[in-house]
Amino acid sequence: MESKYKLNSILKDLYIRTVEEFLAYASKKSFPQGKKNCYILKPIQGKNNNYLLRAVFLYGNHDGLNVNPKFDLYLGGNFWVTVRIENNHVFYEILHVAPRDVIHVCLVDTGLGTPFISALELRLLDNSIYRIKSAGALALRGRFDMGTKGNTTVIMFIVHNLINCWHCLITRRNDDPYDRLWRLGDISRFDIPINTTSNITAFNSNTVYKLPAQVLRTAVMPQMNNTFLAYYWNLDNDKEYYVFFHFMEFELVSQAQPIRMTITFDSINYVSYPITLDYLKPQSLCPQNAPLKGNANFTISKTTDSNLPPILNAHEVYYAIPLQQSPTNQDDLDAIVAIKQTYKITRDDWQGDPCLPRNFSWNVLNCSEDVSPRITSLNLSSSKLNGNITSSFANLTALHSLDLSYNNFIGPIQEVLALLPNLQILNLAGNNLKGPIPRGLVEKSKHGALQLSLPESLVPGQTDSDKGKSNFIIPVVTSIVALVLLISVVIFWRIKRKRGQGTVTRSKQEDALKPKNRQFTYSDVVRITANFSTVIGEGGYGKVYLGTMRDGSQVAVKVLSSSSNQGYKEFQAEVQHLMLVYHRNLVSLVGYSDDRRNRALIYEYLSNGNLQQHLSVSNIDVLSWNMRLQIAIDAANGLEYLHNGCKPPIIHRDLKTSNILLNESMQAKIADFGLSRSFATENDSHVTTRPAGTPGYLDPEYQSTGNFNKKSDVYSFGIILLELITGQPVISRSHESSKHVLQWVNPLIERGDIQGIVDGRLQGEFNTNVAWKALEIAMSCVPPAAIQRPDMSHVLADLKECLAVEMASGTKWKTDNSMKRSNNSFEMTSLALDTEMVPSAR
Repeated sequence: MESKYKLNSILKDLYIRTVEEFLAYASKKSFPQGKKNCYILKPIQGKNNNYLLRAVFLYGNHDGLNVNPKFDLYLGGNFWVTVRIENNHVFYEILHVAPRDVIHVCLVDTGLGTPFISALELRLLDNSIYRIKSAGALALRGRFDMGTKGNTTVIMFIVHNLINCWHCLITRRNDDPYDRLWRLGDISRFDIPINTTSNITAFNSNTVYKLPAQVLRTAVMPQMNNTFLAYYWNLDNDKEYYVFFHFMEFELVSQAQPIRMTITFDSINYVSYPITLDYLKPQSLCPQNAPLKGNANFTISKTTDSNLPPILNAHEVYYAIPLQQSPTNQDDLDAIVAIKQTYKITRDDWQGDPCLPRNFSWNVLNCSEDVSPRITSLNLSSSKLNGNITSSFANLTALHSLDLSYNNFIGPIQEVLALLPNLQILNLAGNNLKGPIPRGLVEKSKHGALQLSLPESLVPGQTDSDKGKSNFIIPVVTSIVALVLLISVVIFWRIKRKRGQGTVTRSKQEDALKPKNRQFTYSDVVRITANFSTVIGEGGYGKVYLGTMRDGSQVAVKVLSSSSNQGYKEFQAEVQHLMLVYHRNLVSLVGYSDDRRNRALIYEYLSNGNLQQHLSVSNIDVLSWNMRLQIAIDAANGLEYLHNGCKPPIIHRDLKTSNILLNESMQAKIADFGLSRSFATENDSHVTTRPAGTPGYLDPEYQSTGNFNKKSDVYSFGIILLELITGQPVISRSHESSKHVLQWVNPLIERGDIQGIVDGRLQGEFNTNVAWKALEIAMSCVPPAAIQRPDMSHVLADLKECLAVEMASGTKWKTDNSMKRSNNSFEMTSLALDTEMVPSAR
């Protein structure tokens, strides 16, 4: 959960307890849900200040598994460190100049145990210290108090592996104004520890590093007859390390013979200028132009004109973190946070920076690839948002796709939406909005610059300039309508009186299937189907007939055989619930018949058949690339509504190309949702109800666990998307063997052959980058472990992004035969059908 860091802060005093006491008293917060969980740090001093940030992890077997978890830690959108718990505890520190008033610290689940945290601490530093111009941040590798013996009574707990140290004592000094943790430095057999009891006050020293007095009171010097201190380190080759040296002479010696010394890094051929130490005056030095890596060593040697050996009181080692990724654009961040607060959006995935890290951006939005990302699309369809459309949406000026459909928005459409300079798609359907429609939106729509979807109640031609006219026209029209209704009532009353109490004929509104009258008799079914004359589909449990209502509209009537095991009341409750489910991308169940012996389901009829037929090699009318993307978006929209717009969610359980139907406008609608638990297996060609799924589309995790969930549908959708992209059937059969579409596409992905992947019948008419993105979306849906698959809201947003890019770049695209995509730039691994399930977070 998102929280201010004070929630889990721990007291300083805990650091002077024993390990057992520390484990007993330290609080911890675990995150078994979600891939990214973030804390918000809001320091009073705000941005452009230097901070020490410390994260503490004490496992203590709190989950009873006795397995040390491993997960990633992010600072904003930049990777900080992989948390590896050894000996049940570890801490990490980073020094950071905050670019914003808010600092995000995020724990990212890598599937190797449940992320948790024991403490998160923030300390303000002086802006002039620990500054490396070439480094975005400095992560602590080790901080060493030299000369302090290990039998001190101040401590402490054990920390693993700080610069090759397996069991190092860490202490917290009460007089350290920056609250640093100090390791008691190992004393080698070549060093001699020295110390003093002089009155040393770090706060009064001239150095801004303000070392604790206890750290300055101890040091090491070389043994007799030796002129230098030598240290050898084995550092990572892929990091740059910086060393901060701290010195102070605490022996009163002749001013004519002070300690003078130099620091030499042998591996980089660096020698510092001579350092002269004065009595009780601390000095600090960091060679900024001498980063270390790999096998590094340094020596501190006395100069030739010095009679005193060198000393070292303390030193700190950090490695640089570039922080190349800047936070999301501030205006976009402020706008999306305002939207979140306005509508009290409580999505678990809306934590931290909305666009970063890129692999864990907020669901339902997409961002640009800029150094400081911009929000380019936002899909809040079916999110149960209430009230007016806030003007904060207009502050997302990089938006080119905004979907606010099927919420409970009321009031007028905001004029400022027309001012969004990059907006190409605006969907406001399914709301209770009222006119007028802003002229800017109407003009953009007329000129093809904007794909505009409006509620059915709004008149598309009405603009702001029509408002004055409507104020006059509406009362007049209302009066006329009232007069006509009055006359109609009088005429109807007279006709009824003449006919006596005869039977009133069935109205056309009944055939329009209004919600209050959707149950039909068996004789109605016979009449609608013309005595079951035209079969349009047949399955193992019934036939589907073409029907015609009294108003001339066509329907598909599915007659169930008498072997259905549903009880009368159970059947009625099921279908009446499903008739309340409505979405433009779902095939509507408009009625049913049940006289205990004969049962039928009446669906809207879609004249263009199903997607499987259109993708068939025998179909001469090849679907264009844009049409395929639109069909994918339609299907994703319907599935997302079933998962996130219905309460409780509806799991389809048998999503496949034959269950995606197309109307006369080639709009795709999902069929056969919500009935798979109610009816037995069948193979209908128009409306099917298969509870166990269909081979090729079936979630591999279901096959091992027997449990369907929303991610099972996501897997099936990924396979459908692969069929749309490749034109390949889900299973290709030959005389010798059969091959799944995943087995077919994986070798081509590894070769980076997008030309060979996309359906050859398109003859290269597609945007190569969009094709790769669509393929990445499909492959993200089909990992064998359900936890690795995205939510449909994220899939839908990504697909809309694809279509928007395709539309913006033109309708005709030819790919270069020589164009390949390297495996390094394709962010996924090859998947095989027999891939083992990766470990998931507990």
